[in-house]
Amino acid sequence: MKRLLSLLTLTLVPQLAAFAQNATYDSLVHEGEVFYDAKKYKASGEAYAAAFKANNNMGFTPDRYNAACSWSQAGNADSAFSQLLRIAKRGNYSNLNHLLVDADLTQLHSDKRWDEVVTLVKQNKEKAEANLNKPLVAMLDTIMQDDQKYRMQIDDMEKKYGGDSKEMKELWRAIERLDSINLVKVIGILDKYGWVGYDVVGGQGAQALFLVVQHADIATQQKYLPLMREAVKNKKASASALALLEDRVALRTGKKQLYGSQIGRFADGRYYVQPLEDVDNVDKRRAEVGLSPLADYVRNWQMQWSAADYKKQLPEIEAFEKKQSDK
Repeated sequence: MKRLLSLLTLTLVPQLAAFAQNATYDSLVHEGEVFYDAKKYKASGEAYAAAFKANNNMGFTPDRYNAACSWSQAGNADSAFSQLLRIAKRGNYSNLNHLLVDADLTQLHSDKRWDEVVTLVKQNKEKAEANLNKPLVAMLDTIMQDDQKYRMQIDDMEKKYGGDSKEMKELWRAIERLDSINLVKVIGILDKYGWVGYDVVGGQGAQALFLVVQHADIATQQKYLPLMREAVKNKKASASALALLEDRVALRTGKKQLYGSQIGRFADGRYYVQPLEDVDNVDKRRAEVGLSPLADYVRNWQMQWSAADYKKQLPEIEAFEKKQSDK
């Protein structure tokens, strides 16, 4: 899976220095994502290349990483390494765990340049973590790997075997087993240290902490939600991550979500935004916590957003969700 740590952690991914992003860049990056999802990897890589060219050869680190994944899948190792080495050398890309487990890059492992990329990223990671609580960082690194390694197989497994297949059920059992182990570890951290922030465990450690709670049972989420709210006030956690947890807790307690972060799927395979409060002002709320407009977010599920159309569809969504909860 090429998207860094999935969409749950978009605002936590390291980026290059800010630049004047333009509409052409956004459009071409989206084109690259669409081509990738359609397995047209060469066309995807070319779209990313055009995006960077249109923006004075500048691009966000996640986009360059995703471009590398597309080029790797297209069999163009030179272009893939060009992007990876750029973000490793200039962008201080430090997400070693994701780099090592990303199946999109497996074919690059036998190339001598792979060791150079891994070494650079490892150095970036060590530099970023120099003043952190290293035992906690190491523990959360392992937790992050365990949280993500099977989730990164979900899309391919579903496409290959189907959502109700024996293989998918086995995959979800493996995910649930690791989630329960991770939760015990994270509760131990939270109860001893509180909600530790970037200054203690770094960006990846903070991601791991959030993801485990986000994937936990509702009782755990309700217990630690106030702690995360306080952490956001003290700039120890991301407001955008908190928004995702707020949405999940709201839906699981019979309320509507505020930020539109939670996506459902009808029995016929269509995706939808789960019940949303105050539809007309959702983008205002998203902007306040650092989330992109909902129209941009839902494109990741090949959806188009229209507040007017959503309000018309909402009765169908609510009826389907009630039917699911009654099962």
